[in-house]
Amino acid sequence: MEKKKKPKFNVLNLGFFKKVKDRWRKPRGTHNKKRMKFAWTGALPCIGYRNPKAIRGLHPNGSKEVLVHNVKELDGLNDVTVRISSSVGAQKRKLIEEKAKSLKLKIANIRGQKKKFKGAKS
Repeated sequence: MEKKKKPKFNVLNLGFFKKVKDRWRKPRGTHNKKRMKFAWTGALPCIGYRNPKAIRGLHPNGSKEVLVHNVKELDGLNDVTVRISSSVGAQKRKLIEEKAKSLKLKIANIRGQKKKFKGAKS
């Protein structure tokens, strides 16, 4: 089962006016074309774009994601992706990474990996 494809929800007139930012705001005006659901104004967020309960909140690799703060929290975990908390220091992080590798768990935010940026050329 894969996540649904959904359009980019933008405010009306994005790209037409310089001051209109790339973000979503609910259309509230009485004569607002987007609120009146004119087809050319683009998509409005609605419940139909929601993903099935079975895959909602999963990591993109398909497994459940668990936030970990210390080595003890790794005990009893299997078939999950581990995300190490940002408040964990380098010393404890190293211990958590070693333990996770020995338990054959995937780590979502390993230090030292190259980050992929949208605009970066690789």
